[in-house]
Amino acid sequence: MNTMIKRIEKMKPFFEKISNNSYLRAIRDGFISLIPVILFSSFFLLVAYVPNAFGFHWGEEIETILMKAYNGSMGILGVLMAATVTKSLTENFNSKLPKMTQINNTSTMIAAFIGFVIVGVDPLEGGFSSDYMGTKGLMTAFIVGFVVPNIYRFCVKKNLTVKMPEEVPGNISQTFKDLIPITLSTIFFWGFDLGFRHVSGSGFSEMLIELFQPIFSAADGYLGLAIIFGAMAFFWFVGIHGPSIVEPAVAAIYISNVEMNFQLYQNGEHAPRILSQGLQYFVATLGGTGATLVITLMFAFLAKSKQLKTMGRASAIPVLFGVNEPMLFGAPIVLNPIFFIPFILAPIANVWIFKFFVEVLAMDGFIYNLPWTTPGPVGLILGTGFAGLAIVLMAALLIVDFAIYFPFFKAYDNELLIKEKNVSSEEQAENKIKKTEINRLEIPRRKNTQTNVLVLCANGATSSMLANAIKKGAQELEMDIDAVAMAYGQHKEQIGEFDLIILAPQMALMLEELRESAKDHKTQTTSTTGIEYIKLAKAPIEAIHFVFENLA
Repeated sequence: MNTMIKRIEKMKPFFEKISNNSYLRAIRDGFISLIPVILFSSFFLLVAYVPNAFGFHWGEEIETILMKAYNGSMGILGVLMAATVTKSLTENFNSKLPKMTQINNTSTMIAAFIGFVIVGVDPLEGGFSSDYMGTKGLMTAFIVGFVVPNIYRFCVKKNLTVKMPEEVPGNISQTFKDLIPITLSTIFFWGFDLGFRHVSGSGFSEMLIELFQPIFSAADGYLGLAIIFGAMAFFWFVGIHGPSIVEPAVAAIYISNVEMNFQLYQNGEHAPRILSQGLQYFVATLGGTGATLVITLMFAFLAKSKQLKTMGRASAIPVLFGVNEPMLFGAPIVLNPIFFIPFILAPIANVWIFKFFVEVLAMDGFIYNLPWTTPGPVGLILGTGFAGLAIVLMAALLIVDFAIYFPFFKAYDNELLIKEKNVSSEEQAENKIKKTEINRLEIPRRKNTQTNVLVLCANGATSSMLANAIKKGAQELEMDIDAVAMAYGQHKEQIGEFDLIILAPQMALMLEELRESAKDHKTQTTSTTGIEYIKLAKAPIEAIHFVFENLA
């Protein structure tokens, strides 16, 4: 098993390259930007229709008022997605262009709005049809979001612009600079739409849905579900943020399936679509990627090992809300050969059981989108519209996950128990040596000058482990060092405030981008591997040593 893990680790650069693809990141960032819209609109659905499960129905007038807010937000999700994907890809292109020849992301977003309406929306007498402005237009939104920034980048590189005299104010001059690329973008989509409708006799969005329908159906099958959620767990196991690779490929299906389920549910029909964000958050990743809710509770209440018992009890509440990075890197589960099989198998078993309940027992699939931090059992019950079988399903998931994880839990618990009994004074002696080494290092800091360290991960949970270890080590060594944990992306306006920025293992692929952002500051940047991060998070003195090695 250890040999297999080492071979998998050798493939990590390839997986990181996929995750760092500009276009996949644009889709992912576009969706992240619109999460508030999706959740906001879902709130109105919950208010409008959850009372139905208890026999209470709003009057038609109240229902219309509530649905107006929903239709005014989710109803234009495709338009918004075209803009956010365009903005993300534009920013990615700008990071690789000279600062004096940047693309105006406000202009690209406007061009994306125009392009999407031209190519993706059907015209009506006196206006536009709303059919493809929402979730049905997501595939079109991605394509528009890819094309527009590339047209602008071509114009910037070829210096195709309307040049104004130096006396003209900057904001006016910028308007004319954007005139040629926005014109070319609009003409491109206008010409494409005319040609496409002439040849096919239908709109682009409609044709895309028909083209991708077999893929949507396959993704809802047993094999498709196993590949999607098995891959998500697999990538996390090797220390790469799995959703960053997998979610962009299925994000459109997530949103479309929930919308379709809701429409069927509203009409009194069975909601059979499987793949959704709710399936990911509250079934496949019950307690976080790897379905770690049960194993966390095992650690907390069944473990004999002091390490596992402490880790389980400290992580139980965060894991209940879907934040399991402390478990993944603290137990550790990531890159731990003992947990490779259950970590991949449990999510697959969970989604297959869910599919059985929906298809065979006629339980409704997810009809509402909820925040990922909603506790798993609550999210499952609420997201399926208080389906009666949801409680039975949750019990089944917990029992199956327990059965899958238990043999591996016992093996690891026994292994650590033996190690804990054989602990000698070697670790204490090693820490003393490290303290001496640190004291002898020529630390690049002046008296009364604080050293600031930032640790970045996907959402700020994993990074807090190392940040806390650094602060603890600084306290032990009486050093003026402060460490802060953030999610990647929150740091961009504060880079210059830190002496060192450390990337957690799952964000290591972003190191080149981080270095590019930090090149105009005196900030040092580095990343860590999974095993290295685990060791540093558990050893405060080692963590301080790591900090000064990277500051030297």
